[in-house]
Amino acid sequence: MTNTTGILAGKRILITGVLMESSIAFHAAKVAQEQGAEVILTAFPRPTLTERIAKKLPKPAKVVELDVTNDEHLARLEGLVREELGGLDGVVHSIGFAPQDALGGNFLNTPFESVATAMHVSAFSLKSLTMACLPLMPEEGGSVVGLTFDAQFAWPQYDWMGPAKAALEATNRYMARDLGQRNVRCNLISAGPIGSMAAKSIPGFSDLAKVWDGRSPLAWDMADPEPAGRGIVALLSDFFPKTTGEIIHVDGGVHMMGA
Repeated sequence: MTNTTGILAGKRILITGVLMESSIAFHAAKVAQEQGAEVILTAFPRPTLTERIAKKLPKPAKVVELDVTNDEHLARLEGLVREELGGLDGVVHSIGFAPQDALGGNFLNTPFESVATAMHVSAFSLKSLTMACLPLMPEEGGSVVGLTFDAQFAWPQYDWMGPAKAALEATNRYMARDLGQRNVRCNLISAGPIGSMAAKSIPGFSDLAKVWDGRSPLAWDMADPEPAGRGIVALLSDFFPKTTGEIIHVDGGVHMMGA
């Protein structure tokens, strides 16, 4: 039964990055549906994996194959989404990737080709995805929400994903500037470490996550992605009508703690 009173009632949301039940994107999709939204998912390179995970959502959700670095995929996205939902009120960018030689303490030795891949997939794709979805948004506008990992610090083992996230954060600000005239809000959630598939692919991730032990004012549970998912849904809703270019921290408070 559709929730007609939730904060996303009547909203149509596209969500990328649902890889596992432990993904922040999965919990964003789950909470969005619980709050009344119609959801469509994108996946790459294994749509069948996302289709299996999608069966665990409260309601069925169509899965569309989308490689955000592929211009043909981006060009066909509008037609596929329009056929399924008619339009979009919100987009969730939960995409990040860096080759293994760009992570794990190899910062000074990483070749540009690997850096370029990290930047394209993790930062430029926010602009690419948004522009592919923009024709689907109504005149009254919409909301774009991405995921970052606080880029003002040099985190252990994170290496070139750090500059990629810094580029993502800057991209979000410039998009907020240029899309404000369309009443499209662009914001980011800066989440604490979550034991997702993407996180576990980072060499030495456990060392990075230890920063939260004893430093988080609010108890932080790496096995609980739902707080970040709820933050995404809040930014997708109409409860932040004049907030754009912002980074909302859902990290237990570590971002404001001194040394």
